[in-house]
Amino acid sequence: MNKRFLLLLSLVLVALVSFAQNKDVEKMLKKIEYVKSFDPIVKNDTTRQYYLMRFTQLLDTDNPSAGTFEQRVMLGHRGYDRPVVIVTEGYGADYAFNHPRYMEELTEILDANIIFVEHRYFLGSTPEPCNWDYLTIENSMEDYHRIITTFKKFYNRKWASTGISKGGSTSIFLRAYYPEDLDVSVPYVGPLSCAVEDGRHESFLERVSTKENRDAIRNFQKELFERKERLLPLFDEYCLEKGLTFRVPTSTIYDLLVLEYQFSMWQWGTPVDKIPALDSDDKTIVDYFIKMCGPDYFAAENSIESFFVQAVKDFGYYGYNIEPFRKYVNEEEIEGYLKRVLLPEEFADVEFDDTNHRFVTDYYTENDPKMILIYGEVDPWTASGITWVRDRNKENMKVYIQPGGSHTTRIKTMPEEMRNEILELLDEWMEYK
Repeated sequence: MNKRFLLLLSLVLVALVSFAQNKDVEKMLKKIEYVKSFDPIVKNDTTRQYYLMRFTQLLDTDNPSAGTFEQRVMLGHRGYDRPVVIVTEGYGADYAFNHPRYMEELTEILDANIIFVEHRYFLGSTPEPCNWDYLTIENSMEDYHRIITTFKKFYNRKWASTGISKGGSTSIFLRAYYPEDLDVSVPYVGPLSCAVEDGRHESFLERVSTKENRDAIRNFQKELFERKERLLPLFDEYCLEKGLTFRVPTSTIYDLLVLEYQFSMWQWGTPVDKIPALDSDDKTIVDYFIKMCGPDYFAAENSIESFFVQAVKDFGYYGYNIEPFRKYVNEEEIEGYLKRVLLPEEFADVEFDDTNHRFVTDYYTENDPKMILIYGEVDPWTASGITWVRDRNKENMKVYIQPGGSHTTRIKTMPEEMRNEILELLDEWMEYK
């Protein structure tokens, strides 16, 4: 029997096995009453069968008569004998659904099935009509709970949740609301904010890194304010060219972005040696500034309006320290900027509901679920993370802060000793090998 024939035979066998597995997964999906439709997704990962489904969810947990909406969920089936990772995305999920090589870190580590859930009210998971009343943390937790409960009928090995940034927060919330749904949670860089302007980030930024690095950033901010009269026309020209519109004058947007610059630099861990010399020409300064803090973030056309709605309702956000810049800015224009700049007038009188913050804080104060909480040392979001559990003598809740780490901190970026400890915990808790 020649080698060419053996190769052809092996390819045929692989194709037959893959076809049989696909039919098996599709048979499962057809059994689920909440799955309105599903379509196979072609991915370069040949170890999993991917499907994008539309999962029927209640708009309001407490009021079924409010109706339903369709939530986009991606299944990457590895095998019924493998663990499951549910990714609690905090935003839209096109980047994962459309990426031919996308595979989330924890799923790779565990060689697990993946269930990737797009957050309600983002992209293809937005109800029609879009009634903001139903965009609450409590309702979104019910979304994930319903998906987990449904798929646990078919996948009965260990379950882990994970998410990054707002998705990390979502994973933190989910474990508190439905602790029995999961065996392990691995949230990345997820905050637990207590107000629209939380208040902890400003003091964090006053002590982060070294004084030399903090001064370099602040001096550049002051240079931007000093040159505002000359730079603003260039800034306006850029906004006009990009077709950006704002709810407040561009001079206010400029000021907000100068304040935002400090947060952005530390969030993404941008080295201060990338800052242009303070005697650089105007174009060099403004081009770098816009690259670091694009004005589209504050534009009326912002694509993540749903996030800002959540921020003012129950998720929370951060404020700015204007004390060093009082001679440059009008405090009244900066105060309460989130509602005035980023949301329609209908949200002007919305009061922040701190019920979620209090509920989740109480849960983690009193309980000790198996969790691996990952944060970056210089990431401002760490200021509002639940790193405080380190001081509560927890046996299972483990906090890992990457030295010098930013919002891009992951397990693979951790120092070797920390990384190995995390992997050993996952091996013990998830029993995936």
